Amino acid sequence: MKPRVLIAGLGNAFLGDDAFGVEVARRLAEAAVPAWVQIADYGIGGMRLACDLLGGYDTTILIDVVPRGGKPGTVSLIEAGRSGGSVDAHGMRPDAVFRMLELLGGDAGEVLVVGCEPGHIGQGAELSPPVAAAVDEAVRLVADLAWGCAPENPLALTAEA
Repeated sequence: MKPRVLIAGLGNAFLGDDAFGVEVARRLAEAAVPAWVQIADYGIGGMRLACDLLGGYDTTILIDVVPRGGKPGTVSLIEAGRSGGSVDAHGMRPDAVFRMLELLGGDAGEVLVVGCEPGHIGQGAELSPPVAAAVDEAVRLVADLAWGCAPENPLALTAEA
């Protein structure tokens, strides 16, 4: 079965809170995932993401830190539409990836961003305490979004998963 949902963890694992998306994707990959969901850690690899998106998806969920001026650890859902909108994942430039994808005839489907307000982006391999505490919330949110994308199989990730 072709995956209908792509979950893309973004960020740099060596820059503190920038590893948020990578950590959420890692945790989701440990769960029982429906066959129609693909989870990948893209790190800072925008070209790899664009290549994978050429296969087409109904929904693409990007997970990353998204500085919006809020309290560190605040998780938000951004509906970016079908083109990725103008979300800037600090260097990966998803908007450019989605424009290139469109030019190549690919389709990311509906694009959602699960973002977390960072506390510290800089040298270090550990998440700050508020961002680390937000990982569980983001895992549940992404699972609810991804598993719920198939009306015939509206699953949610449970605490046991």
